Amino acid sequence: MAVTLVAAIYLLPGLLGYERYVITGGSMSGTFEKGSVAFERTVPVSALEVGDVITYMPPAEAGVDNLVTHRISEITTGEGGAQLLRTKGDANADVDPWAFQLTDDVQPVVSFTLPYLGYVFMALADPAVRILVIGVPAGLVALRSLVDVVRALRGNPGATGVAA
Repeated sequence: MAVTLVAAIYLLPGLLGYERYVITGGSMSGTFEKGSVAFERTVPVSALEVGDVITYMPPAEAGVDNLVTHRISEITTGEGGAQLLRTKGDANADVDPWAFQLTDDVQPVVSFTLPYLGYVFMALADPAVRILVIGVPAGLVALRSLVDVVRALRGNPGATGVAA
């Protein structure tokens, strides 16, 4: 029952059209904290507004090689009518030093967050933790099943709870 509930909680947001991201930095502290899971809905880029919180990959020249979740602080029109965005983390004093253009026609926008849940995903990213949380219980279940099979083969059906 517990496994089914966890699986449903994990799969349900995707079925409802949400993307999920774990917040791994503190630049949005005060709004949501490190370790939160951000749930985002995809909207047309043309629908973005100042104040929306988005997750995006900064331009290559920014020197940042991971996704960033920041609030849109400015939208301007650049050369050829291209929409240029500037963002800022709520906990940061300054606007991000780069302006950028989104390359897709749609962009995920944060709808809501769940605090602390991301720490579970961050922990499970560590192979040693995964082995402890998933591998050890699976091994114990397999060992128990093997013991039951051996007992049944030896003619001791009462050991497995099966009546003769």
